[in-house]
Amino acid sequence: MNRRDLFRVSALSALAGEFHPALARSADPPPGADEMIRKYLTTETKRISAKFMDGATTKSEWEKIRPRLKREFLDMLGLDPLPEKTPLKATVTGTLERGDVAIEKLHYQSKPGLYVTANLYRPKSANPDRKDGGGTKFPAILYVCGHSGRGRDGNKTAFQDHGMWFASNGYVCLVVDTLQLGEIAGKHHGTYNLNRFWWHSRGYTPAGVECWNGIRGIDYLCSLPFVDAEKIGVTGISGGGATTNWVAAADDRVKVAVPVSGVSDLECYVTDQVINGHCDCMFFHNLYQWEWTTALALFAPKPLLFANSDDDKIFPMTGNKRIIERLRKCYALFGAKDNVDEHVSKGGHDYRPDLRVAIFEFFHKHLKGDKTPVKDADFRKIEGKELRAFAEDKDIPKDAINATADETFVPAAKVALPTEKNFKDWKADLMKQLRAKVFRTLPEKIPAAKLTRPMLSRSGFTAEAGIEFETNEAQVERGGFPPVPGPPPVLAVLNAGDVEVEMKKWVERFGKNVLALSPRGVGVTAWSTKNPPNTSERSFALLGQTADSGRVRDVAGYLAQCEEKDGKVRLAGRGPAGVIAVYAALFVPGKVSELILVDPPISHRDGPYFLNVMRVLDIPEALGLLAPEVKLTLVNERAKDKAFDRTAAIFAAADVKDKFKRE
Repeated sequence: MNRRDLFRVSALSALAGEFHPALARSADPPPGADEMIRKYLTTETKRISAKFMDGATTKSEWEKIRPRLKREFLDMLGLDPLPEKTPLKATVTGTLERGDVAIEKLHYQSKPGLYVTANLYRPKSANPDRKDGGGTKFPAILYVCGHSGRGRDGNKTAFQDHGMWFASNGYVCLVVDTLQLGEIAGKHHGTYNLNRFWWHSRGYTPAGVECWNGIRGIDYLCSLPFVDAEKIGVTGISGGGATTNWVAAADDRVKVAVPVSGVSDLECYVTDQVINGHCDCMFFHNLYQWEWTTALALFAPKPLLFANSDDDKIFPMTGNKRIIERLRKCYALFGAKDNVDEHVSKGGHDYRPDLRVAIFEFFHKHLKGDKTPVKDADFRKIEGKELRAFAEDKDIPKDAINATADETFVPAAKVALPTEKNFKDWKADLMKQLRAKVFRTLPEKIPAAKLTRPMLSRSGFTAEAGIEFETNEAQVERGGFPPVPGPPPVLAVLNAGDVEVEMKKWVERFGKNVLALSPRGVGVTAWSTKNPPNTSERSFALLGQTADSGRVRDVAGYLAQCEEKDGKVRLAGRGPAGVIAVYAALFVPGKVSELILVDPPISHRDGPYFLNVMRVLDIPEALGLLAPEVKLTLVNERAKDKAFDRTAAIFAAADVKDKFKRE
């Protein structure tokens, strides 16, 4: 049997005695758990990394699929459909002069209340008061910043030498602050150290905000009468290098791009765990399981310089070499191999004179048609406070939403309740959306789990009491489970944490007629979790999954092996594990007769976390999808929340309101 990596999970029964403490989560995970998760993530990475350009090997193949890939790319940033281009309300709050350069302090709103603070560097001869069509039009550079803590001055002040060079050499350069380290601070570290894994459920990543802010920055540049809108370039280092990638791929107006030390590939991010050195603005949610360099390929065949340093620990040369090799093959398809190049500077993660000169010369050549050698920037730095768009704290607008952009940037779905007439179509449509937009990695038909062995060595139970089984995305051998005397047991899905305590709660509720299911990351397979950097949990999103969507797969695999002669399963779960059980039942229809959900979370904001799920529905609607086949009981005070009135209404629309109860 040709299998990829397997996840080994466990089912333990209370029939044979007390639940064994060996399955409880501890500070030191059982031997093999970390190796198991690393092997799985590495194997998935290897498979996905073979899909550069989605397998296109000719120009015609690429051009045929490129429109679809661009939509997928925007979707993975939370930008499909694109937000409305509302008025920028651009405001210049002051101007400085340094030699032949004027520096404007300004802000604009990429969305209402989402303020972007910036500095515009322009030649003095670029007169902002002239009418359209008069005088020289200059090429323009959008400079997107990396992470440099400058406090209230904004991180744009750290890169003023670039703005000065461009303006001194015949360009207009807009240097924009990032969301996190701008004059009005937001957040980049949601899943890194803030435990905001609901960002995954919401389909939100600050990479999407930075991309959108850059697109609107180009809108501003193109609105200026002295800017040549046909000659727009974008560049930046580190986080700015990543944003250069996003903007260049998303906005066709960009003609030249130079990402600097800001892009690696999945093999570095996941296999080599370089993800640990990066916050969330560096990543889109890889729902469509792209080889990462495909995003850069969307910019081809326009001129691109891939600039890096040879001793950069967070953008290693191993990844850089693979990326430039892929890009050269891509550009060769277009007969444009001279349009892509690399520059590798000697040193760590920083700008050096040779790196800056290479960047400036590339723009000179490809945006201005000037091959004249250039010199590095040479000027007296300006105090950061002088470059503030909002000079004093009191000037910061009260309607700014930067600190809460994650709450609103990606709209949550508003699901209309069904009627008796449209219930079947309503359910079918939501199930189709869940398959396409959330659980893309699930096979259409969930393979049955494979029985591997009784869990004698780990649990001390009898063979009738404990088993291990494996699930993966390939066909697996079908195995039966040991016979259990008496009525069919309740299958209780366990949460990560102290599974011994949780199992005892199920025994208290159902007696010893309980079979406890520990999906991946729970019990004996609990991997190490350190916050920060939440390595495994964050790595899943780069592979188009979450840990919780994998748990759905594991429970569904168990259900798929259940024999019809044994009758339908009674399924139970507490909190997030109960909702995982719900989705597993939905994806293996006809296997579950009843589901008992204790202390149900009201929203996917509180878990379980699935990529994009809140862009399709939320938990009350998901529970309603169990109708009409599955009886559903919600237990404890949280079950009485009015949010579940929607679930009751859905069961009523399915004409089975008696199958929904709250205790």
